[in-house]
Amino acid sequence: MKKHKSITILLMCMLLLVSVCAGILFGSVNIAFKDILNCLTGADRSSTSYILITTVRIPRLLGGLFAGIGLSCSGVILQGVMNNSLASPSTIGVNSGSGFAVMLAMIFFPANSFTLPVFAFCGALITTLLIFFLAALSDSSRTTIILAGITVSSFLSAGINTIKLLNTDITVNLTSFLIGSLSGLTLSRLILPCLCIAIAFFVSLFLAQPLNMLGLGDDIARSLGLRVSLTRFLLLSLASILAGCVVSFAGLLGFIGLIIPHICRRLFGNDARFLLPCSALLGGSFVLLCDLLGRILFSPFELPAGIIMSFVGGPFFLYLLLKKKGGRRVHA
Repeated sequence: MKKHKSITILLMCMLLLVSVCAGILFGSVNIAFKDILNCLTGADRSSTSYILITTVRIPRLLGGLFAGIGLSCSGVILQGVMNNSLASPSTIGVNSGSGFAVMLAMIFFPANSFTLPVFAFCGALITTLLIFFLAALSDSSRTTIILAGITVSSFLSAGINTIKLLNTDITVNLTSFLIGSLSGLTLSRLILPCLCIAIAFFVSLFLAQPLNMLGLGDDIARSLGLRVSLTRFLLLSLASILAGCVVSFAGLLGFIGLIIPHICRRLFGNDARFLLPCSALLGGSFVLLCDLLGRILFSPFELPAGIIMSFVGGPFFLYLLLKKKGGRRVHA
């Protein structure tokens, strides 16, 4: 079994490496491998290939990589904390809360891009806590959490559309933001959110075992000496940082936090110590490949990565809802 996991992790690393290389080589304009070598050595900094790689493709690759890490690991944490396999930043409204807060930041601080991750985190955390408390006030069932998320998400989407109509100054790139896209990213815009994602990811690795304990139920977790309320709040905060920071630069990318944890759970089981790092690997590859597909399908026109993810994620979500086990439908 350990050999199987090791081989699978190695294959995931190779897939990520291939995704990175393909993301640099291919797109609306293909780049020769020798031009990449010249770029790495700095032989010709005035060439078109060098400018394209350093100012467009590398920021885009970094954005896609960290977007995959943030959303997939956020999905693992939310599913573990809420004990709900359908929970993810997109399905329970966390992305919508973060997106609404980012819209507010665009209005009040239009010239300060560093406020976006802060607003995105606050919006994601408030939405997550609101959904969790709404579910706790009722029967706390898995279905209730999803329904609460859909309800809150609808209100927030109405708020986003209201801002869109009332403030035309921020609607230039709003379509890409609402769909989710990696185009137009710069290194300066990525520094703060990617740093926050990296820190939150490494902190979540240290909380992987407490996350496993929460999955056993609150009573058993308390009997094992876990401070349940504090641990749950810390984990929800980490999930909000991971998802919110992604929204601040990539927009409302959907379904990554749902698809990737399920695939990794099939491969490695429910142990968060494996789920978190492996979801990060596979999530980064998934986003990079979706972005690459969007660039080459209708070249020279570009299809936002969020559309590709929706085409994949929609049927996957439907499959999970209708999945049967032992002849009976598995209730969410």
